[in-house]
Amino acid sequence: MREELPGLKSIRVERDGSVDWLTLNRPERLNTLTGTMVQELCEYFDRLRGNYDTRIVVMRGAGRAFCAGLDIKEHLEGDRVPEGAGRTKPGYHLFDIVRLMRACPQPIIALVHGPACGGGFAMALAADIRIAGESARMNDAFVALGRSGCELGLSYFLPRIVGLGIATELMYTGAFIDAARAERVGLVSRVAPDDMMEQAAGEFIDAMLRTAPLGLRITKETLNTVLKINDLNTVIELEGHAQSICGRGPDFEQAMRAFLEKRPPQYAKSA
Repeated sequence: MREELPGLKSIRVERDGSVDWLTLNRPERLNTLTGTMVQELCEYFDRLRGNYDTRIVVMRGAGRAFCAGLDIKEHLEGDRVPEGAGRTKPGYHLFDIVRLMRACPQPIIALVHGPACGGGFAMALAADIRIAGESARMNDAFVALGRSGCELGLSYFLPRIVGLGIATELMYTGAFIDAARAERVGLVSRVAPDDMMEQAAGEFIDAMLRTAPLGLRITKETLNTVLKINDLNTVIELEGHAQSICGRGPDFEQAMRAFLEKRPPQYAKSA
């Protein structure tokens, strides 16, 4: 049974055991970003860093879209989104969403259907695993709106995921990429009918929940660090440090005993 967190206006968070189901919840506006949504998303992801009960986050959009980017009307007239390359005001900024998504130790699965544009595309790329609904259409909308296509981490994530050639095509033109091509180029792990995305995510969730809690967290943390480094020896040292941390914990012995006894491991709830 899922338990919904109270007090949220533009997102919905339902807790199902060790899994959080995070839904962008402005379906009447295609889940476009407002100042309120930015604040709520940043607060949620920021709190995850010290949360050992939540092991996985599934991120999706209500209604017909994942997230169609910035709510331009609200940004100009009402619930303005804090943005900019520098911190001129205290509090969270638009770019903090992708930073906090990568900083949180929980793997994030993005279920992308309908439009995922601009900031919505950036959030999908900041997730660890992407599953596309058949209706998914993603684009770097910034360059089509008179801005640089290098925004919200797109120039970091996209070339690493699909390679420089396809990244430059999408970033220079603002062209949409559909679900079928996204799967071909490795932008998404799987394509499913829109109403079957949750079931498709279940396979990844079940597999990750069978892993050791500490090992999964340390894997994401180490991978994030390694992506910034080009030196093999440094990478090997970081991997060794991560393995040392995991090896000193109870999960490693439990996993070894379970293997020998041919049974599922019984990991502690938190690690």
